[in-house]
Amino acid sequence: MTIHKEGYTSLALTVLVIFIANAFVHYYSPDAEWLRWLVYIISFILFITILQFFRSPSRKWAQNDKHIICPADGKVVVIEETEEIEYFKDRRIQVSIFMSPINVHVNRNPISGIVKFVKYHKGKYLVAWDPKSSTDNERTTIVIESKEGIPVLFRQIAGALARRIVWYVKEGDEVKQGDQFGFIKFGSRVDVFLPLGTKINVKIGDTVQGGITVLGEF
Repeated sequence: MTIHKEGYTSLALTVLVIFIANAFVHYYSPDAEWLRWLVYIISFILFITILQFFRSPSRKWAQNDKHIICPADGKVVVIEETEEIEYFKDRRIQVSIFMSPINVHVNRNPISGIVKFVKYHKGKYLVAWDPKSSTDNERTTIVIESKEGIPVLFRQIAGALARRIVWYVKEGDEVKQGDQFGFIKFGSRVDVFLPLGTKINVKIGDTVQGGITVLGEF
């Protein structure tokens, strides 16, 4: 299993905390075997939990200019026609994917093309399923325009636990479908805004995989 680079610091701090906790118990409670085993178990659970947060499995996909692939692992929680007020300022189809703490947290480009817009917003940390999280929470908005001139907007949204959004693209970059564009620590939500008339291939409640599941087709 590959560990994502965003997890190196967190894993190092986790190992340090585990080492200190175990050393403390061994030094101050050498005869309390039950306490040592309790610390062992808690340490193991903590390490495995942090490890799985930052796993980065290898994904293989066939690039297709007609497809919009899912940018994140998780569950589809919203499919609706709505007003996109930041960039397009018109009506779009919104598809939202909720990322739980146990999902892979890597974010991937839904299409190939040129990055036309990138903007980071400071904000609140409402729970990710709150409808206001899309406009009120800390978030990053990215727009990629395909070679056919079709723009797709997607938005990383922080949640109650996810308090660090990372993105690796900037305006003018040429990007490939399925490549990593960012990471959200400890889960949250990704919204995708598609042109009206896009064929949607998923439904609410579906479990999806970033870089694999086809959200829709142009």
